[in-house]
Amino acid sequence: MSPYVPTRLCDEHVELEPLRPGHAPALEAAAADGELWNLWFTSAPAPGQARAYVEKALQGQADGVMLPFAVRERSSGEIVGTTRYYEIVPELPRLAIGYTWYARRWQKSHLNTACKRLLLRHAFETLRCVAVEFHTDHRNLDSQRALERLGAHRDGVLRAHKRRPDGSLRDTVCYSILACEWPDVDRWLGLRLQRLAAPPTR
Repeated sequence: MSPYVPTRLCDEHVELEPLRPGHAPALEAAAADGELWNLWFTSAPAPGQARAYVEKALQGQADGVMLPFAVRERSSGEIVGTTRYYEIVPELPRLAIGYTWYARRWQKSHLNTACKRLLLRHAFETLRCVAVEFHTDHRNLDSQRALERLGAHRDGVLRAHKRRPDGSLRDTVCYSILACEWPDVDRWLGLRLQRLAAPPTR
């Protein structure tokens, strides 16, 4: 049996649930927090498009190239965004993490660190990946800095690699983490998560 099956991942901060059609209304509400569809660097669905967005992700899952998740913040119980594995290459194995977005109120919080740690841990420790990739727009400097804070290595740039939603061509900056690097990355993410999730001192 293939290990690339819908799987629930969770810790004390966040729960990653296998994406299903019933998540569409909650994702539409999450995307409305900040009108994320207007941001050139996100894949968040516009109003009325969440169901089609979920269906497309699930088609990628049926084709064996994606595993999409809904992100549930545990303290509130709310669905606050989505993320996924994609470009799965079982022969190596190797995959990418992306299509990630969160409601504005959860951006730049501990949430992204918690999600990435869960996804990386499952990829390296359960799926036994040799490497995990990340791709981002060359203009998205915040994303590049965030990936470097995760401990990812900048591998290079694929020029004129994809089209943005507005039709313009984007260069894609590629990052990766290798299996041999995961223990150090895991420790660093644990320390970072403790700091970000700690209550403010008075």
